[in-house]
Amino acid sequence: MNIIIPMAGRGTRLRPHTLTTPKPLIKLAGKTIVQRLVEEISASFEEPINNIGFVVGDFGTEVEEDLIKIAEKLGANGHIFYQDRPLGTAHAVLCAEKIMSGSCVIAFADTLFKSDFNINKSADGTIWVKQIDDPSSFGVVKLDNDIITDFVEKPDVFVSDLAIIRIYHVKDSSILKSEIKFLIDNNIKDKGEYQLTNALENMKNKNYKFGAAEVREWLDCGNKDATCYTNQRVLHHQKNKVDQTSQIINCEIIEPCYIGKNNFIKDSKIGPHVSIEDNNKIEDCELNNVILQSNNEISKIKLKNSMVGSFTSIDGKNTSNQVSIGDFTVIE
Repeated sequence: MNIIIPMAGRGTRLRPHTLTTPKPLIKLAGKTIVQRLVEEISASFEEPINNIGFVVGDFGTEVEEDLIKIAEKLGANGHIFYQDRPLGTAHAVLCAEKIMSGSCVIAFADTLFKSDFNINKSADGTIWVKQIDDPSSFGVVKLDNDIITDFVEKPDVFVSDLAIIRIYHVKDSSILKSEIKFLIDNNIKDKGEYQLTNALENMKNKNYKFGAAEVREWLDCGNKDATCYTNQRVLHHQKNKVDQTSQIINCEIIEPCYIGKNNFIKDSKIGPHVSIEDNNKIEDCELNNVILQSNNEISKIKLKNSMVGSFTSIDGKNTSNQVSIGDFTVIE
């Protein structure tokens, strides 16, 4: 089995954090979003993973090397493919056409999920969905006895409340590749872009059968508040973890929390739902539902429902805030 991870988007709703770090590489409780996604997929399928293709923008060599390592840790070959222009979901998938053969999972790297992954093995593919209140911003499916009858991209009028969470499995990805090429060769667009749902709809119209599987939990990382909530749920499933290399002096730690390597934390109240990555210095602080990346120095501040990037220096002067602070920020 192969896995394709389109992740070339700029993540504008999560700025300022994505100005310096691609959204899929933001860490939650010690692991990047994309690493968590790939590991969840790997653990959910019985098939061995042969190749993992990451479809990226201009992220740089260091990022690409990190992505290859994620694949190698799972015993797979890692590949980097480039999407230079945002031409749609179908175009993003086709950028990885080199590995589009046989069984393939396609998972867009902007969400996490929890699922039992009950696949209809008699179907030609499976689309993962979640029932939501307002599906107008998502692709949706209509069902008949758990078989998909229609794919609709961001419907203007109500069609279904089963939103596609952008995780797909096809038994023969070479067929999907041909349908995507047909869209592009004939310049068939929907809402100005080449849509993966249109390629799947074409397969359905040729009597390929797709099942739907509903996830138990769908976790978005679209903006600060959503990412903080996702961090809560990750910590809920992961439970408490404090690395032994971190010094914690005169502190109250309220579970669940994650505290990474080589942190110095003194006279502070940490938790619940706090992720602290590596090499931070924290003194006289209260942190509740906070994501703190690496190499920061923060003091005398109460933070709640907040994200802080890397290499920041914050002297809160005994203030209380909800913040979203990017890398290399100084607040005195």
